[in-house]
Amino acid sequence: MIVAKLELHSAITGKVTEIGRMIIANDGSGTPTRGDYDVFLGRKGHDLNAAVVRNPQRKGKVLGHARQAYSVWRLVARALESVGFKP
Repeated sequence: MIVAKLELHSAITGKVTEIGRMIIANDGSGTPTRGDYDVFLGRKGHDLNAAVVRNPQRKGKVLGHARQAYSVWRLVARALESVGFKP
């Protein structure tokens, strides 16, 4: 499971606030070279992975991701596309 957190670091107060979370979870149906993943995008204020999975803001799926051919950032980009964000 990959957990991507988006944090806001205040330059004025130094306070760190989590403003988003995305979970990318292997669904177990892929192959050693191609992975299939469930994607859960969290609502602002969700601070536990289980809460994001139970009640996601958006859900998506990444199918056939070439595990060794690309960096993790390609998987993150495909996950964002799967929940409706287009470049």
